[in-house]
Amino acid sequence: MAKCSTIILASALCLLSLIDSAYSEEKAKLQVEGVVFCDSCRIQFITRIDKLIQGAKVKLECKDLDSGSITYSKEAETNEQGRYSIEVDSDHEEEECEVVLVSSPDEDCNQISHELHQQISARISLTQHNGIAGPVRIPNPLGFMKKEPAPECPQVLKELGLTPDGNVA
Repeated sequence: MAKCSTIILASALCLLSLIDSAYSEEKAKLQVEGVVFCDSCRIQFITRIDKLIQGAKVKLECKDLDSGSITYSKEAETNEQGRYSIEVDSDHEEEECEVVLVSSPDEDCNQISHELHQQISARISLTQHNGIAGPVRIPNPLGFMKKEPAPECPQVLKELGLTPDGNVA
């Protein structure tokens, strides 16, 4: 009798586990985690002299692929390490999603690039149906630009094999 009770109990636990797994798949949450930096050389990628920005605001936006209308929008602020985290509780498989810069608390480093490559660089896939394992999505780092390049930028760019205007040397 004890063996029969154990088997029934184990079967019930397995069944409950399967039900929970199916339900949690339906309500699966995704997490978008990224960083915001101060682009000291105005070249739109992180270098050794760049710093992460605390208190910067970013916004996650998803748009309908056909109409281009915004279907989802959520803002976040970076912590003391320049990192942000945005919880997304729904699937956006049929939408184009991206994280965009909103504002920087650093008055010397608050310019936003509106070049096409910068806008594309923060796109992110927000669906469970894309082959990406796990709930965390990490977009490319986003950078506010300094008003003027830092004096050490020519040396930093030279170390990277780039000219002062950011082209390959």
